[in-house]
Amino acid sequence: MAQAFTMEIPKWILNTLNNIYEVEKKLALHGDAGNATRNINKMKDTFAEMGVFYEDPMGQEFKETRTDLDATISGSDTENLVVVEVIKPIIRAGEAAFSKVVQKGIVVVESRERGSEK
Repeated sequence: MAQAFTMEIPKWILNTLNNIYEVEKKLALHGDAGNATRNINKMKDTFAEMGVFYEDPMGQEFKETRTDLDATISGSDTENLVVVEVIKPIIRAGEAAFSKVVQKGIVVVESRERGSEK
């Protein structure tokens, strides 16, 4: 497994995983009449077999000590922050339990209290 921690992930793999994530988000938002989700899952499985996968941090708690996310804070409150928008997912290399971040997630966070007022 040490090899996964030192391997360089080609940019085309990162771009492809980012695009797969975007397609997956659009399918969830607009529906999947053609069952494309099945194909998306097959592509994700293929990359996972290569030791590269992404994590969607949507809805997760955010603390400034997190090193796997670059966040923009929406609003003025900085307490009880939660991820409300994912621009790019976290891409990892290795096995799920012992993986290395190869691309930080880019997210928007806001206070849980502020988000519950909407």
